Amino acid sequence: MKSLIPKHWQTPFVYLALATITMSITFSAWLAMLNNFSIESANFTGAEIGMLQSLREIPGFLAFTAVFILLVLKEQTFAVVSLALLSIGVTITGLFPTVYGLYATTILMSIGFHYYETINQSLSLQWFSHDEAAEKLGRLLSIKSASALVAYGAVWVAFSLLDAQYMWVYIALGGIGILLGSVDLLSSFLQQFVWGFYKAEPMWCSWLHE
Repeated sequence: MKSLIPKHWQTPFVYLALATITMSITFSAWLAMLNNFSIESANFTGAEIGMLQSLREIPGFLAFTAVFILLVLKEQTFAVVSLALLSIGVTITGLFPTVYGLYATTILMSIGFHYYETINQSLSLQWFSHDEAAEKLGRLLSIKSASALVAYGAVWVAFSLLDAQYMWVYIALGGIGILLGSVDLLSSFLQQFVWGFYKAEPMWCSWLHE
């Protein structure tokens, strides 16, 4: 399979940067539209919004189950799967403008988000040396913030200038996440890191081998 990204870009930092962009765009877009969508399309009241926020945090409490999933999946593979769940959850949100529909898509999105954040921290600490960790983590944080601004700008353009419907905005921005996750991440890095849907071999950790 031919890589879609130049070989000199096939590095752990580029992988994490692309993953960060995917996560930030999809989650920021979902969050920016949530309150208006839940009230205008799903007819939420304060009680439903409170329940939604509670359900959204349940996967966060269950993030510890990632250690069991890592018994059968490599961390890189698990990260891509988590991003896929996040992106799919955002993409289909606009298709279910009902109370239980929004509950379901929120839980799906939240599972992907919390699992990805858990694995992302692990990969960052493994792949970056002690000397470069602060700089590269700072750059990733900047990328995350810039991507969120892009998502907010896209939402503003969609509703202020294009008079778009919620469904199409969710599909468009969630679809960007699916595209980045499936094309950029999978096609470029499956070769580079020889991933598979099986337990990973012990990874090199620069902090432990200095």
